[in-house]
Amino acid sequence: MPALDEDPQPTGTLALQTLAMPRDTNPQGDVFAGWLMSQMDLAGAILAQSIARGRVTTVAVGSMVFLRPVPVGSTVSCYAEASEVGRSSIRTMVEVWLTRVDSGEQVKVTEGEFVFVAIDDRGHTRPLP
Repeated sequence: MPALDEDPQPTGTLALQTLAMPRDTNPQGDVFAGWLMSQMDLAGAILAQSIARGRVTTVAVGSMVFLRPVPVGSTVSCYAEASEVGRSSIRTMVEVWLTRVDSGEQVKVTEGEFVFVAIDDRGHTRPLP
């Protein structure tokens, strides 16, 4: 039986950090999954643009896993890591961790896979540098 990770840490580099605001929540005060996915897409795009050295577009989203709700007021941190770089595409894994307001504890709340393609000024696929 594998040992439990006593001190889990984010994987990847911090690409985006924001605050969960009331306008982004449901009536119970938890963040909408769609808002969280948009933050993850932004974080993955930031990483992909730096690799592509230019414009990218999202072409696929998969493997979304939501582990726990994100309460309003939490600091939301998105960590991104390139898992595969092809001729024109970049596959990223994005993890979202929140920092609890009351304790400062970091907790993983979701992860997902985002695929981006490098594009030129006309929106056509281009090779990565």
